[in-house]
Amino acid sequence: MHVQKKAWFVINVLGGVAVLGSYAHGLLTHPDQRDALWGSIPEELRAVYGVTMWLAALGYFLFSYYFVFRIRPAEVRIGESFGFGAVNALYVLVLVPSALWLPLTFAYLAEPSRELWLAIRVDLFLVGIGAVGLMLALFALRPRPSGVSGALAVLGLLLFCLQTAFLDAFVWPAFFVAG
Repeated sequence: MHVQKKAWFVINVLGGVAVLGSYAHGLLTHPDQRDALWGSIPEELRAVYGVTMWLAALGYFLFSYYFVFRIRPAEVRIGESFGFGAVNALYVLVLVPSALWLPLTFAYLAEPSRELWLAIRVDLFLVGIGAVGLMLALFALRPRPSGVSGALAVLGLLLFCLQTAFLDAFVWPAFFVAG
């Protein structure tokens, strides 16, 4: 197996454990604050989030399948300058801040400050930037994505970007107003 694919697996296993672990730890240790995470988001929009979060998770698996099983890291080029290492860097940019969001938010709920609010906003923007970066990488990929798996990768990234680069980075903060 190519070294970049091995790195991808390590990034996703460690990053996935960190993200899911931060959620499990946060929700288990702060059960009384689960509703506070929604801020003033109306019930109708919470229902939208309920669907889009699952679609974004499905999307993650769709585009990840393409990146890891349909691409040969030694042959792939992203634009003129980058190889598969750029994909790995973008996954890190998505996963590390994703693992930090809930701890930062619970810290903010416990003791609101401008600094924590800024950290949360930067954190969410980084995830969105990583997601959009993965989309751009997919579009700039040589050889070009093709077939059903290529189309599903594009769909998956669109769903993931909707959640991370729009709903999480812009909509959620508008309702979770800094104190």
